[in-house]
Amino acid sequence: MPDQACQPLPSSIDETIAMLGDQDYLAGRALGTVLFLALKMKRPLFLEGEAGVGKTEIAKVLSKALGRPLIRLQCYEGLDISSAVYEWNYPAQMLEIRLAEASGLTDRDRIESDIFSERYLIRRPVLQALSSADGRAPVFLIDELDRTDEAFEAFLLEVLSDFQVTIPELGTIRAAEPPIVIITTNRTREVHDALKRRCLYHWVDYPNAPQELEIIRRKVPDCNAALSAQIVAYVQKLRTLDLFKNPGVAETIDWATALTELDRLALDPETISDTIGTLLKYQDDIARIQGSDGVKVLDDIKSELQAAG
Repeated sequence: MPDQACQPLPSSIDETIAMLGDQDYLAGRALGTVLFLALKMKRPLFLEGEAGVGKTEIAKVLSKALGRPLIRLQCYEGLDISSAVYEWNYPAQMLEIRLAEASGLTDRDRIESDIFSERYLIRRPVLQALSSADGRAPVFLIDELDRTDEAFEAFLLEVLSDFQVTIPELGTIRAAEPPIVIITTNRTREVHDALKRRCLYHWVDYPNAPQELEIIRRKVPDCNAALSAQIVAYVQKLRTLDLFKNPGVAETIDWATALTELDRLALDPETISDTIGTLLKYQDDIARIQGSDGVKVLDDIKSELQAAG
């Protein structure tokens, strides 16, 4: 399948919001503004917020809308340079050394030059992001940065400051065109100010009820309109409770999809109890909602929806 043609960057905030909307991502004015500025100023965009609010999706939507490859660095505890940036193909290098020795080649400098060349370099996400082709700088998603340790975070400073990395055996590799960098964090720990200063910042919050209803309309078009309204009202009410983990937008979409597949037209206690595992992921939260709290939430939202007409 041929690559999608690279699209020009949006020329205004309104174009940026419309570009996201064309990909079924509903963005408010604040997000549209900071994203437009990040693209215009060629600065990384640092997105912070609760899990499940759509931070990662922004990078995916940008990639699709702009016709650029998406390179994702999924962060985790213990992430190191060999997994994130590059490593050498050691088996192939050892084979090359043995072949050189078998052929009688004894020039150590020449052997070293051969084995530490691009031919044996395995490019990981960071290095891939700095290697744009045909003027199509990729969208580089650094996802859940807060899961890494401070040592790796410090390493990223060079990447985000100068869009380059240094490989001792090869030297400095610099991006011909800076990638579009999106960094996400769920704020499980604070990211150092030195890194934040290199980025533009935006807090991504849960959508309000009308926005979430529109998201369901777009993502689950077969969902009954009355059921969609109940789903959104129920999820919005759950987020006001002291749950261990509030349901995100992805969970709302999953729940709407599940109820549509079951041909449900309205919420009732039995349906909620049977399908709550698509919405909540912790047993303490599920037990609470399957009890009296869940019944009260359902009664409240039905009364509110009835009063609103």
